[in-house]
Amino acid sequence: MAKVLQVCGAYWNKGVGAAVTGESKACSTFLGRSDTSDIPQPCRFSSTTTGVCPPSKTEDEKDRPRRIILMRHGQSQGNVDEAAYVSTADWRIRLTNKGHLQAQQAGRLLRERIPEDERIAFYYSPYMRTKETLDEVMSNFDSHRIISCLEEPRISEQQIGNFQNVDEVIEAKRERSRFGRFYYRFPTGEAGLDVYSRVSSFIPTLIRDCIRHRESGVDLDKLNVVIVTHGLALRFFLMRWFQW
Repeated sequence: MAKVLQVCGAYWNKGVGAAVTGESKACSTFLGRSDTSDIPQPCRFSSTTTGVCPPSKTEDEKDRPRRIILMRHGQSQGNVDEAAYVSTADWRIRLTNKGHLQAQQAGRLLRERIPEDERIAFYYSPYMRTKETLDEVMSNFDSHRIISCLEEPRISEQQIGNFQNVDEVIEAKRERSRFGRFYYRFPTGEAGLDVYSRVSSFIPTLIRDCIRHRESGVDLDKLNVVIVTHGLALRFFLMRWFQW
């Protein structure tokens, strides 16, 4: 098989971390409960596992899905040419042909890893490139397995500005490296702290949705939550979930 996608993910236990991919690759990252017996081996998985949770569930874990799968969108037009942001709004930036192929293969890999008797709830950023990634991924699953598919603006990309001047953005990114990525605020956009705050506010919504699914008869032990988002939002989700 041609290597059109590198998936660098991890199957997490509570309190355990892992690595994520570079900027131009679709990325799947797995968060689970206490078992690691079903970690698929053919792809390259990186994990910094330091221990395993006890097999019994805590009260908090009863309201959590079996897995949370974080996926970054495939390669976008902005990944290959930053000048795309000059005339096209960031939220309208689309996938490249390679990005579509990456998303297709990510969907096939997910289908292989999620057992047939398990169900899926999708959340996605409203950006065009995440929507296109979602469409490619969902095409791999029968509709009866998908219990919800919700657009979530709080997991969208960091706001750098409106129509962007490439030179100004490059200079701002240099300044960000000197100032600190988390607290640096783009002149007409957001700081990393802003993204962290809105992603943090999304997590209680996710848990409430899981409770609602459980009360409607869904077995959370067989529920997978797939979040299609952006690189920075993905990293901040992990920071908040694991309280790094």
